[in-house]
Amino acid sequence: MSIENVIIIGSGPAGFTAGIYAGRAQLKPLLFTGNDIGGQVAITYEVENYPGFPEGLPGPELVERFQKQAERFGARIEYDYVSEVDFTRHPFVVRTQSGSEYQAKSVIIATGATPRKLQVPGEQELVGRGVSYCATCDGFFFRGKDVVVVGGGDSALEEGLFLTRFADKVTIIHRRDELRASKILQKRAFENEKVDFIWDTIVTSINAGESGAVASVTLKNVKTGETREFPTEGVFIFIGHEPNGWMFEGQLEMKDGYIVTDRNMHASVPGVFAAGEIQDNHFRQVATSVGQGAMAAMEAEKFLAELEDEGYEAVKAKMLGQELVPA
Repeated sequence: MSIENVIIIGSGPAGFTAGIYAGRAQLKPLLFTGNDIGGQVAITYEVENYPGFPEGLPGPELVERFQKQAERFGARIEYDYVSEVDFTRHPFVVRTQSGSEYQAKSVIIATGATPRKLQVPGEQELVGRGVSYCATCDGFFFRGKDVVVVGGGDSALEEGLFLTRFADKVTIIHRRDELRASKILQKRAFENEKVDFIWDTIVTSINAGESGAVASVTLKNVKTGETREFPTEGVFIFIGHEPNGWMFEGQLEMKDGYIVTDRNMHASVPGVFAAGEIQDNHFRQVATSVGQGAMAAMEAEKFLAELEDEGYEAVKAKMLGQELVPA
């Protein structure tokens, strides 16, 4: 079995950027796409806040460009899903859903995080047609419209306040009678004349109109059981994220499901790096994930150079004293 210089797990902005940088460094990286090529950006209708594209472009097209650029510099793409890793020995072992096994001198994890879903009728079908999980990605397309935000934490209020730059009215729907968000965000939201609240209420379905886009949501009051239809042209869902890191539990230091890294994307095992939303539960932007992917690849290149000069045990002993900073 040949030993790979670097295996990249994940095909979002962080993963493909790591592939570009590792490829340009002549490391011939092997990148596993997972089940969802491109991550969350692939389901974003249009990306307008990524530098270099002033007119914006569809998320799937941006992912396609990332992939072509990575392949241009020698990254090899495997359309397979990593199901198991072993970081207790070196070279590391990576096993895939197809039954293949690989060895690697270094690994970059870019498996991202998945927004929690409401799991209600119409949600999946209307993604990109009024349903969104990213206000900074899609808010611009709701200028002059009425939208709803589902959630009651910091993310819901931050994104809701951001949407007031574009929407005429933002209605925040929360299952409780008080918010979980910080007091300063609550104050801003309550004082914003564009923001309304519907309390003690959940969304039970998202409904399309004749155009095939979102036209309304069905609401249910959790205290009275009363249901009603509420007209809206957009549904922004912010009820948390689930990091895609279950396979690394017990292998790496983690916190709340996220991989803990230092500022240079080093995970707790020397030679393993993490980039993007699998270690970043704060920014969750294409641009920040790209930067983190670049950093991870550059640090992997440095690690491999030291590995060649000193051997793994010496490099490991030197690196184990690093300070990790939780995401």
